[in-house]
Amino acid sequence: MLFFRFTFRRETPMSLLTLFITAVGLSMDAFAVSICKGLAMKKLSMKKALVIGLWFGGFQALMPTIGYLLGTRFESYVTGIDHWIAFVLLALIGVNMIKEALSVEAEEADDSIGVKIMFLLAVATSIDALAVGVTYAFLQVRIIPAVIFIGVTTFVLSIAGVKIGNVFGLKYKSKAEIAGGVILILMGLKILVEHLFA
Repeated sequence: MLFFRFTFRRETPMSLLTLFITAVGLSMDAFAVSICKGLAMKKLSMKKALVIGLWFGGFQALMPTIGYLLGTRFESYVTGIDHWIAFVLLALIGVNMIKEALSVEAEEADDSIGVKIMFLLAVATSIDALAVGVTYAFLQVRIIPAVIFIGVTTFVLSIAGVKIGNVFGLKYKSKAEIAGGVILILMGLKILVEHLFA
């Protein structure tokens, strides 16, 4: 239990429950995108689910680490553009997903987990965690156990998302792909609106 307790400045503790809620919150974007990927798969492959989980879990752990290393002097810069980066990436990926679903050659790209697309998705879904890492630096949180917990939580939820999405996608493949693209675009808009008007 001591491994999961972190000390803020002035000795304010971060409990396991607080960290868990933070980890789940940060992993929700990755979970939603994993559902979209599962929707596009003709047949569920555990190997593909693990690859998706590793991409999302790995970046969800990497981003706060980078944010932590950048430190508090870059906080205003990061929080000022993170929502725009996430919006642009998610919108581009969403539009491309809809385009592929409507095209004749959409079959080939349905279950793609190529490096390029997974890299863009992993960055887009973990960009908020970069700002969280900067906050952790300011609060003097022990970063190593924190990012391990966040990464593992995202890894597990991403695999679950792929399985859930695949069950629904088997019956409604082409409509599901279009829905997945729309979800990504709406997710980007949601991130943008929350940051601009919160």
